[in-house]
Amino acid sequence: MSTEPLSKEIPSTMAAMLLAGHGDIDQLVYHEDVPVPRPGHGEVLVRVTATAKNNTDRKAREGLYPTKDKGEVTSFAMGGSPTLNFPRIQGADVVGHVVAVGDGVASLRIGERGLLDFNLYPDARPDLNLVPDYYGHGADGGFAEYIAVPSDQFHAVSNPGLHDAELASMGMCSYQTAYHMMTSAKVSAGERVLVTGASGGVGTALIQLCRVVGAIPYALSQPDKADALLALGAEAVLDRGDMTDFTEQVKALTGGAPIDAVMDLVGGEMTDRFIDAMIFDMRHRSTYPRLSIAGASGGNLSEIMWTRIYLYQVQIFGVSHGTREEAEQLIEWIRGGQLKPVLHAAFRLSALHDAERYFVNRGSHYLGKIVIVPDAQWPEHGAPFALKDAPQENAS
Repeated sequence: MSTEPLSKEIPSTMAAMLLAGHGDIDQLVYHEDVPVPRPGHGEVLVRVTATAKNNTDRKAREGLYPTKDKGEVTSFAMGGSPTLNFPRIQGADVVGHVVAVGDGVASLRIGERGLLDFNLYPDARPDLNLVPDYYGHGADGGFAEYIAVPSDQFHAVSNPGLHDAELASMGMCSYQTAYHMMTSAKVSAGERVLVTGASGGVGTALIQLCRVVGAIPYALSQPDKADALLALGAEAVLDRGDMTDFTEQVKALTGGAPIDAVMDLVGGEMTDRFIDAMIFDMRHRSTYPRLSIAGASGGNLSEIMWTRIYLYQVQIFGVSHGTREEAEQLIEWIRGGQLKPVLHAAFRLSALHDAERYFVNRGSHYLGKIVIVPDAQWPEHGAPFALKDAPQENAS
């Protein structure tokens, strides 16, 4: 790759956090001499101002995506072979400003602020994504100062009242996953939806999206997050620390009606209880019970009696990524102000180790997203959202 600068304003090298291999955070190494990518045909070069951190960053780093042997260390390999090659720049939910364009892209796009649709789509189909992969895994992502991405996947969001870090917190990795959970299960207006893992990025997105489509979200989380989740749109909050008589708790909140669909990010031994909450009164249902799964924070293995699944006609949907159509719909809602940012805090790119430790050991008051800001952009785009008393140490 040429090291000649693209222009006087764009340097030939940049700072970036490189993932050297599977393992702990010591595999994340900060470099300040990484070549700035060049935009290819149909691409734009983006100066990154904020990138949201997702749990998938940690899971990919640690190799926690087994599909056969529950103990294997591996990465996403939905296309038949792993695409996570090292070194890799992680970070999927990228916000920034276009500073250069490749062939076939209008120069009018230079200066545009936008949000990346994080998917590496296998083809141009707008309504299907069967081989999910993403920036930060199969291609370099946003934990860097610059990134080159397809122009049609970098969506302009000008909204002047929305800071770059806030926009990053609404990134597609969480919101598109949440929306695809709902579209897969055909969630509709008036339906009662149980959202598990409600305080994380996907959970908070689900609560908002339920309200956008007219569904009624019931959140499962910790009690000290109840006020924030209610303010976000949850109808009620169930205590995930007290699953005793869970179905009775649900009945008390719904007036005796079953949950119509569960959006599950927890899994493990709780899955069976979530099914209980949907099937206790089948005569008063108007649709099939639906379980949409996009996470397993409570355990990767669940023991379920298959007779309960087929006799009660429970429909199960596995969800990882969404489609181009869903991404475009989400961008419309963001531009229109129907979706709101849930930003927890910002960390410097050089302090990504601190962000990773904080994320893993986060306290009970954690809600929303952590955003990573390049050091050069920190005063404008990160400092206003810095975590109080965060060490912000350099991780090089």
